[in-house]
Amino acid sequence: MLSMRGISKNIQAKLVLLGDMGTGKTSLVLRFVKGQFYDYQESTIGAAFFTQVLSINEATVKFDIWDTAGQERYHSLAPMYYRGAAAAIVVYDITSTESFERARKWVEELQRQGNPNLVMVLVANKVDLEANRKVETENSELYAHENGLLYIETSAKTAQNVNELFYEVAKCLAKARPSQPPGMKLQNETRERGIRAFCCSG
Repeated sequence: MLSMRGISKNIQAKLVLLGDMGTGKTSLVLRFVKGQFYDYQESTIGAAFFTQVLSINEATVKFDIWDTAGQERYHSLAPMYYRGAAAAIVVYDITSTESFERARKWVEELQRQGNPNLVMVLVANKVDLEANRKVETENSELYAHENGLLYIETSAKTAQNVNELFYEVAKCLAKARPSQPPGMKLQNETRERGIRAFCCSG
């Protein structure tokens, strides 16, 4: 896909998903990569790896996606997966305040130990369970804004904003050019409710 200048960038980007067990990280990835959703999804052991390519106006982005396990016993392995990542998606479940607090801890850890130019997204998943919401949108949006995060509300079950999530990440990565964040490779060749793109503003 060509940009207005007739030049499209090919970007390969490492993307990591972090968050508490049961927040729907794997379901989000499966919905994005395979268009699938299962009411019962077995817990990830260690991490799972997926790839997917997105074409946007500015670039073609190939995501190398690491879906990490949410159980506490795997926490010590997480740096191995987010080290060198160009983007991180931190997921919580809107029906669980505990998962939101855990997400905040992931954000703090990434701010301390992740790449300085890391694109970070805070994802409020399971909006299909709105009637059981425990974490208010306003609180999450404020937290995201204060920490320079992209904020998106999603439902892996209904597919709401799932593709939009990854498109927003791709656009942020493409906009980060020409200053190339770690975790990205570059080669030169010849919308919406529930989305707040704080990281891309300016």
